[in-house]
Amino acid sequence: MERTNTKKTRKIVLLALLTGIVVLLQILAIVTRPLFPMFSISLVLIPIVIGAALIGTYAGGWLGLAFGLSVLISRDAAPFMAIDPAGAILVVIVKGLLAGLAAGGVYKLLAGKNRTLAAICAAIVCPIVNTGIFLIGAYIFFLPTIALWGEAAGFANTTTFIFIGLVGVNFFIELAINIVLSPTIVRLIRYGQDKRGT
Repeated sequence: MERTNTKKTRKIVLLALLTGIVVLLQILAIVTRPLFPMFSISLVLIPIVIGAALIGTYAGGWLGLAFGLSVLISRDAAPFMAIDPAGAILVVIVKGLLAGLAAGGVYKLLAGKNRTLAAICAAIVCPIVNTGIFLIGAYIFFLPTIALWGEAAGFANTTTFIFIGLVGVNFFIELAINIVLSPTIVRLIRYGQDKRGT
């Protein structure tokens, strides 16, 4: 009984720590935005993947939700809030939540076969789902305004602007960071699992 309580306490502490890291990384992204005005890189996806693997799928969902709330509180979604506040809130919350749940689901699905492969696939799936949900939301809630932004930026086609001008560079940088850091993510997950087992 005491061992079970200790494990639960460790999970709660780890989840709280990772939640703090998610919020901190989102704040850091806002603070460093003037240095990189063309990019909005989500490094918060890394602790989401780690939490999803170490604690479980629902922990990944919680961390994704914390990411979404941090984006809203930090006003990182302000341009979209000005267009459609309800749509912006829905998109930001859902994309973070589903990215975390997807990372956890993929890890859980593959971990029995190969934990390294599971961690790498979870690290890849997380930014894909995050960006994919944003793209769907962009078409549903913000398309007329995004079309105007595309015209102003010199794009003849709105879809080209969305994929190249709006999310293209950010997505590939986020994906590359997650892939490059996958070995580190794997080591952190293994370390956490070894500690959890003791």
